[in-house]
Amino acid sequence: MLKPGMKRWTRSDSAAALLFLAPSVAGFALFYLIPFAMGVYDSFLDRPVGGRFVGLANYSELLAGGSFRKAASNTFYFTAVSVPLIVGLSLGLALLLNRKMYIRNMLRTAYVLPLVVPVASVVLIWQMLFDWNGSLNAWLGDFGLERVDWMKTEAARHVVMVIYLWKNVGYNMILFLAGLQQIPNDYYETAGLEGAGRLRQFIGITLVYLTPTMFFVVIMSITGSFKIFRETYLIAGDYPHDSIYTLQHYMNNMFMTLELQKLTAAATLMAGCILLVVFALFALERRFRQFME
Repeated sequence: MLKPGMKRWTRSDSAAALLFLAPSVAGFALFYLIPFAMGVYDSFLDRPVGGRFVGLANYSELLAGGSFRKAASNTFYFTAVSVPLIVGLSLGLALLLNRKMYIRNMLRTAYVLPLVVPVASVVLIWQMLFDWNGSLNAWLGDFGLERVDWMKTEAARHVVMVIYLWKNVGYNMILFLAGLQQIPNDYYETAGLEGAGRLRQFIGITLVYLTPTMFFVVIMSITGSFKIFRETYLIAGDYPHDSIYTLQHYMNNMFMTLELQKLTAAATLMAGCILLVVFALFALERRFRQFME
C-alpha cells in the first residue's frame, strides 16, 4: 500500500512530467551522456582496451601537434567571424520583414527553405558554382577576370562561410522575428512622442527586449558553426585546404586511423570550450539583466 503522501505525489503534475520525460532522458543518457563520459575517461588512458592511466599525456601530445593547432585555430577563426555576421544579418532581415511588405510571406518562406533542402542537393549546387569549371568562374571569364580555384586557395574559407550563412540565416531570422513581434508598439509610440529617434529607439527598446533572443541565437549560432563539417567534407573531402581544416576534420581523420586517444582528447577539449563559452554567455546575460533592472 502506498502512503497518502506518495499517492498524492503520483497523481501530481510533477509525476506526470517525469513520466513523460523519462524516455527522452534515458535515450539522451544512453546515446549521448554515457558515451561522452566514457570518451572523457578514455582520454586519460594510453589505449582503449586494457589501458593504463597516463594523466594529461594524451592532451600534451595533442597540443604539441601542428595539425591539431591548425584545426583549432581555423575553427576559432570561423566561429569568431561567422557568428557575428549571421547574428547581424539575421537581425537585419528580421527588422526588414517585421514591416508591412507585400511579399513578406514569400520572403519568409524563401529564407527558411535552406533548412529543408537535402544536404546532397546543396553540395551539388555549391560544387557547380565553385568548381574550377563552375558557373562562378564562367561569369568571371565573361567579365574578363581570371578564374579562381575557390576550394584550393584561401578563398575556400569564405566559401564555407557563405554556405554557413545561407543555410542558417533563415532559422535565426525567424527567432528574431518572433522576438520583435513580442515588443509592444506602445513603447515605440511613447519614445517617439518624447523625441527619441529611430537609432535611440532601436538601442533603448529593440535591443533591450531582444536580449534573451539575442543570447539564444548566439548560442545556437556557435553550436551551428561546429556543424558545417558535413557540407565541407562533402565538397572538399578528407584533407581540404588548410584554411578550412577544422577540428571536425581532425577528429574524423583520427577516427579513420584509429588514433582513438587523440580523438577522445580532442573531443573533450572541444566540448569543454563550448561549455565555457555557453556558461560565459549565460553569466553575461544575467549581468545584463541585472544592469537593466
